[in-house]
Amino acid sequence: MIESIIDKDKELLIFLNNLGSEFWDPLWLTITNQLYWSPLFIFIFYLIIKFYGWKNGLFIIFSMILLVAFSDQFTNLIKNSVARLRPNNDPEIQHLLRTLINPSSYSFMSGHATTSTFFSVYVVLLLRKKVKNIYLILLFPAIFSYSRLYLGVHFPIDIVVGIFIGVLFANVYFRIYKSIHKSAFN
Repeated sequence: MIESIIDKDKELLIFLNNLGSEFWDPLWLTITNQLYWSPLFIFIFYLIIKFYGWKNGLFIIFSMILLVAFSDQFTNLIKNSVARLRPNNDPEIQHLLRTLINPSSYSFMSGHATTSTFFSVYVVLLLRKKVKNIYLILLFPAIFSYSRLYLGVHFPIDIVVGIFIGVLFANVYFRIYKSIHKSAFN
């Protein structure tokens, strides 16, 4: 059963990865780089300060920094425990993939998917009653996560599990934050 799922996972990655073309490669290499998303993060921090004020806003921003650090370390713990080879390092399929980068760390689960989903869902929970179109931020983890398939460095299961864990953690983290800092929601 698990072997069948892993085989389908590999087949789906090969299909999705091979939809790419040299024309689009520079775009997806840019999308996968966290640094290029900095304007989005700055805009979110601006919205948080705008709607929560400096005191509460800085507390929220600090909690978001902790959120990202926790997510990153948790993902690394899972990656090193599971030790699944990345597609670009998997001798069974690497020759079937278009790979533009060659990370050597493990694959399961995607840190890009986990952390970007965690961050974005947390932002939605914080700002959904204050910013009408805040749900558009959910495009960030969708596009950011897809870039990992396009580049051949994650399997679809890595992405799906990362998104699931990101949603779960964002909801738990938001409940903890809300219970600690009730004044921000009054």
